[in-house]
Amino acid sequence: MKFIRPFLINFYSFSHNIKLIIKQMKTITIAFLMLFSVSMVAQTNTELKKHYEAYYKQMKKQGDVQGIINAMTHLEVLEPSVARRDTLAYIYLSEGQYMQAINTIGVEKSDTDSDINVEVKALALKNLNQPKMALEHFEVLFIRNPNVYLAYEMADMKIQINDLVGAKLNIDYGLANVKDDMKRTFYERQQPYETSMKAALLYLKGLLKYTENKTANMDTALALINEALAIDPNFNIAKISREALEAQKAQKAAAAAKKE
Repeated sequence: MKFIRPFLINFYSFSHNIKLIIKQMKTITIAFLMLFSVSMVAQTNTELKKHYEAYYKQMKKQGDVQGIINAMTHLEVLEPSVARRDTLAYIYLSEGQYMQAINTIGVEKSDTDSDINVEVKALALKNLNQPKMALEHFEVLFIRNPNVYLAYEMADMKIQINDLVGAKLNIDYGLANVKDDMKRTFYERQQPYETSMKAALLYLKGLLKYTENKTANMDTALALINEALAIDPNFNIAKISREALEAQKAQKAAAAAKKE
């Protein structure tokens, strides 16, 4: 028994050391596998990035817009980039995919937003019939780069949301800074057409006057629309508006005559 006891003690000690060694080996093996996996993932991501960069160049060469969008989306997943995300949103906007543009960059305002980011948000929200939200971004664009074109768009939307004071300020700015060669495109007809920006602003001022007081300002509104048509007799929406106002005026006159 005297010989067995030390042997058992040594055996248990040896067994314990073996277990520690095995445990350490397992830890080292797991760490190695993790490092190997990270290395493999990094290598795979690099290869994928090269693939989609080449794919993007090929789609751009072919003029395949959807292919460009797909390539940029994959690149964004592999290597997120604010600039790439802004560009992707702008492509969506250019293709008339307004909701996709907004889903790409969101609607929140930030002082760090690039000009292209703000422009996409403004135009996408406008085309999604969200004038109040769109105006937040149009205001940012106007602060950064005030111009007649922005002033017109802002005035038009402000009339829609009944911000008539704000609309007047934008129209006054536009008329004070408009140049004879400036144009504005309209889309209410099947075939889009251009008209003088000054005529467009005068028409908008007439619409504003009418909105302020549909009875008292009828003649003033008509005079402004006629002034716009004197610049461009083919200004379609102005002609339609004039006909509608003249019809209303005739109806009111007829109703007043009956009362007499």
